[in-house]
Formats: sequence, structure tokens, C-alpha cells
Amino acid sequence: MNEQALVKTSVLEIFHKNGYSDLTSMTQRDFDHIGEQLLEKSGILISGTTVKRLAYGEFNRLPQIATLNAIANYFNCKTWQEYKASKIKGEQEEQPVEKVKRRKVRLIYLSVPGVIITLASIYFFCTPSGTVNNAEKASFSFRKNTSNDIPNSVVFSYNIDEVQADSFFIQQSWDKNRRVRIYKNNYTLADIYYEPGYHIAKLIANDSVIRTADVSISTDRWFFYAVDNITNYTSQYIKVNTFVNKGRLGLTIPQLQRNNIEVSKDKRYHYVYFPSQMDIPADNFRYKTRVRMQEVRNTVCPYIEIELYCQRSFMIMRSTTKGCAYEAFIEFGEQIKEGSNNDLLPITFDITQWTDIEITVKNKVATVKINDKEVFTTRYTTDTKYLAGLGYISNGLCEVDNVELTGLDGKVMYKNEF
Repeated sequence: MNEQALVKTSVLEIFHKNGYSDLTSMTQRDFDHIGEQLLEKSGILISGTTVKRLAYGEFNRLPQIATLNAIANYFNCKTWQEYKASKIKGEQEEQPVEKVKRRKVRLIYLSVPGVIITLASIYFFCTPSGTVNNAEKASFSFRKNTSNDIPNSVVFSYNIDEVQADSFFIQQSWDKNRRVRIYKNNYTLADIYYEPGYHIAKLIANDSVIRTADVSISTDRWFFYAVDNITNYTSQYIKVNTFVNKGRLGLTIPQLQRNNIEVSKDKRYHYVYFPSQMDIPADNFRYKTRVRMQEVRNTVCPYIEIELYCQRSFMIMRSTTKGCAYEAFIEFGEQIKEGSNNDLLPITFDITQWTDIEITVKNKVATVKINDKEVFTTRYTTDTKYLAGLGYISNGLCEVDNVELTGLDGKVMYKNEF
């Protein structure tokens, strides 16, 4: 096995260890989750997009040594060279065993009784594990305890009595860590959502998703929270009497301090809005906003990340300063571009200054304008369904002068000049 093949198979093994059995069914958030697991084990940050590219073998040369070492660290090896050497040694040790197995097979084939014994052994002892039968007989639904409060408890109702499988789980969202084991002859599981958003809850038999339920945790208002870092993903709610300051949507440092937010730490600040009514197609809409960021702490690469949440995907644009274009990021459906391997300089700007941003999507063709200048366009194929929410995320505090999100038919999802 060459090194490129070893990288791919190793990443797929990491997926398997985290409960992902079908690469094609993984979402971007799933790949991000694997990146978080690598960060936790190695201290090396690998983006979800890079993880996805490695899994699909989409690289012509070996990744950077830091990426290789992160993979090695996951398997408790200090370096990639050490990990590679251990795999080569393992393959060499397996070869004599394989030769012995082949000799045994030849001996069995010398007699008819041997064939019968072999077939019987396969039938009784080698039946593939993980088989799921009668999956169509499962039922899965949910009920929210409140309409739009955060946190929000949800009661899942399920019936798996007639399904044949080794194990069953309910997973409330993309996060594998929120997977809870369930059992037959039980029919209810209560869980809690700590953040608003649009989630696809899954009923899982073994490693197969057999039912899904769309869970919308809406707010019908702006909701604010801070996240310490991506490894220890703990939300800190920011409760304020008013979020309009000097005629602009935004928070102030004193408001953070009154909520016991440690402003000296590196945090991501989220402003999100999730309506209970979703009737704007995510393939045909126009979004306009005027935004800037004020720094909370001295940051080398400040950024503003605009996120439009869809029922089946995400649309994200992370803009930063020109000198930090490496950190820029953009995503529309399956079209994902990172500044590390794409020229995303056009979507960078001085984010401390007021900037007009416009995103238009027409029949799955996305166009981005900054200060009335077209800077990016792409076509995607993902079925995104309807817009579910919008958000501003930054490592500082965003100020929003106006925001308008409408369908191309003029239907309004959100519009405010503050």
C-alpha cells in the first residue's frame, strides 16, 4: 500500500471508529466533527473540508506533515513515520498467516465432507454482523415542549420492536457525541437542544439510519451566545435587554461582562435568527446586509462569518482581512472552497469598516457581491430545500446596520434597518 492509499484508508478508519459507515451520507458538519476529534487527540487543527478531501482521495501529493502527524496521533503514534512503519510491519506479519490459510483451504477442498463442513461453518458462524431487517416497520416522531424557547426539550417517540438489529440509537443532530442508545419495548426518549437551529434527528439501527425527523428549534427573535472554542463546545448564552445600539444590531463589551463572558479569551460570538415559518426556497433568494466588526481582543486574523442555514445544507462565507486570506472560506451546497487551496482574496476586506454584502441565488447559481462588485459565483446541485435561519458569527462583535432576506418572488423572511 502506497502512502496516499494509507492516508485515505486511515481517514476512513477514523470515520468508522466515530460511527460513520457510509462516506456518501456524511454532511459537512460530520467532516467538521472528525476534524474536531483530530484536534482533540493531536492538538493540530484540520478543517472539515480537508478531512473530506483526504477521505475521497482528492490529493495529488501527500498532505502537509502536520496533517499526517495528526492522523498518526489519532492512532497513538507520535509521528507519521512511526505510524507508517507500524502498518508496514503489520502487513508483513499478516502475510505468513494468509499463506497458512490458503494451504488449509486446499486441504479442505480435497474431500466432499470438507466442503460440507466449510459451508456449514460459513452458514452458522460467518453470517455477516450488523444486518438490519424489517427496518420499514420502525416508527419515529417527536414533540417539542416549547415553541421557541432555548434550551428546548424534545420528546422522541419510537417503535423498534419488529426491527432486527444488534443495537439502536437516536442521534439528535449531526453530532455523533449526541447519540443515545435505545432499546426494544421502550418507546420514549427525551433530549435537549441547547442552541437554535434546524436539525435532522436520526433513528439508527447498527450503523444504518432507518428513519429521520426534521426538528426545527426556532426563536422568532435574535438569539446571542458565545462559544469558547471548537474542542470544548460549550455555549454561553448572552442575555440582554436590548440588542440595538446606536441604531445598529449588535452587542457591547459591557453586555458581555454582565453575562460573565471572559472577553480576554478567544471566542466565537453568534447572532442567529431562526423563524418558525419557512417558506423561502434556498435555491432562489436575495440577501443584503451592511456589516462591520469591532474587536473584543487583539486578534491576528479577525473575521466575519455570514451563515444562511438551509433545511438540508449550509451557505457560509467567512471573510477576513487581505493578509489573512488563507483563513477565508465559502460554501454553497457541495461547493466548498478554502483559502488554503483556493484564491479567495476577492472575498476579503477590511472588516472593521462598514461593508455592503449581497448574496443572490437563482436556480442554484450563487453570486456574491461586496460593495456592489461581483467577487464570487458558483453553481451547486445539492437539494437545500428551504431557508431555515440566518446568522453572523465572528471572533469579535459584529455590528449590523441593515439586513434583508427575501425570496426572488418578493416574499420576506427577514427585513430590518434597525
